[in-house]
Amino acid sequence: MSTQIDRAHLKKLRAVEEQRFLDLHKKSAAAFADSKKVMHEGVPMSWMAKWPGAHPLFVKEAKGARFTDLDGHTYVDFCLGDTGSMTGHSPDATVAAIREQVARGITAMLPTQDAALVSQLLKDRFGLPLWQFTVSATDANRHVIRYSRMITGRSKIVVIDRCYHGSVDETFATLDGAGLTVKREGNIGAPVDLDVTTRVVEFNDLAAMEAALAHGDVAAILMEPAMTNIGIVLPVAGYLQGVQTLAKKYGTYLIIDETHTISVGPGGMTKDLGLKPDFLTIGKALAAGIPTGTFGMTQEIADAITKMVELEIIDLGGIGGTLAGNALSLAAMKATLTDVLTPANFEKMIALGNRWCDGVDAAIKEFDLDWHCNRLGARGEYIFKGKAPITGKQAAESGDFELEQYIHLRLLNDGYLITPFHNMALMCPDTSESDVDGHTEAFRAMCAELVKA
Repeated sequence: MSTQIDRAHLKKLRAVEEQRFLDLHKKSAAAFADSKKVMHEGVPMSWMAKWPGAHPLFVKEAKGARFTDLDGHTYVDFCLGDTGSMTGHSPDATVAAIREQVARGITAMLPTQDAALVSQLLKDRFGLPLWQFTVSATDANRHVIRYSRMITGRSKIVVIDRCYHGSVDETFATLDGAGLTVKREGNIGAPVDLDVTTRVVEFNDLAAMEAALAHGDVAAILMEPAMTNIGIVLPVAGYLQGVQTLAKKYGTYLIIDETHTISVGPGGMTKDLGLKPDFLTIGKALAAGIPTGTFGMTQEIADAITKMVELEIIDLGGIGGTLAGNALSLAAMKATLTDVLTPANFEKMIALGNRWCDGVDAAIKEFDLDWHCNRLGARGEYIFKGKAPITGKQAAESGDFELEQYIHLRLLNDGYLITPFHNMALMCPDTSESDVDGHTEAFRAMCAELVKA
């Protein structure tokens, strides 16, 4: 019988950490009070209200693997902007490129030579021959869904249960108790019922995937090669190759979203596993935090688009964004891909990811907790069930919001930031062994307090 968490004890521990947070962050509290006068929820985007504690921290500066708040406290950052700063905050090579480009122009609605250079770098990493640029991975996903519908003449998109691909309408769907596609909880202002646009299938279920495709009305499958936004869910052997085969069999395009799974290496899981998607989307880390996204496509798809989209109305079809492919983002991408997200840095980051997970595993074992730590290259995450999930539903059932809020707050007070919506940590090139070992010590101390009752 594993150790059970005493909820009354947990509540007392949480109260201690909430008071410690207030005592440590008086300047952030004042900034939050001012912010509430002019921003909804006191934050620039409403999801920032989900951070643990009475208010979010306000950041004064960030560099490498650390940031400093208004009260002068410095933290080891394992959140890294939920992958946006996987490069480390403000890497020198990217900052130099940004400074140089800013002086030469930020955006002009015209290409720079960097666009072709970055496209070649992406082709070398992911294998797809032709690339386009957006402002975010969300936009990239929206655009490739539109192209897929246009080329195939089909209406439906298949997504994975409990997936996340940015604020794409078609993806905010889940399966109800009867296995029907319905809107996901919290889906704000859905334009149509989700079963009009979407079919949902469980991850790692090839039979369900084939059943969804057999209707003959699916334009594209949009999926991460490993789930990351409900928690890490790894593909079972042969699953991704099976999906690829089914997509070809039923004339459906396969869209691989590598925005988070880039953590496994320079070419993501697509390169690692030799996948051959029709489209690939990615954003966040490519420009070290400068907003950007991109999508690659096959020559066959590009030829079809050229035939079907008239030049006269090429700017009116829902594919665009005035700032897409701007000079600043492309200069940042070129420097980041060339000098920061290098094979050598990935090797270091992945080793640190394993070290972080080893420390978490040791504490889980020492205190006989029914928890599990998942690994995805430079990324690690613990869940509150002792077995790795193989579906999004299982991953969702492995969560414990009350426990997560306490752990996040406790670690934050101890000087360690992890991703707020999960229990996920990511390593960057500037992360050190001492950063990881410090987290291990803090995590072990937290576990010891938690089970003391």
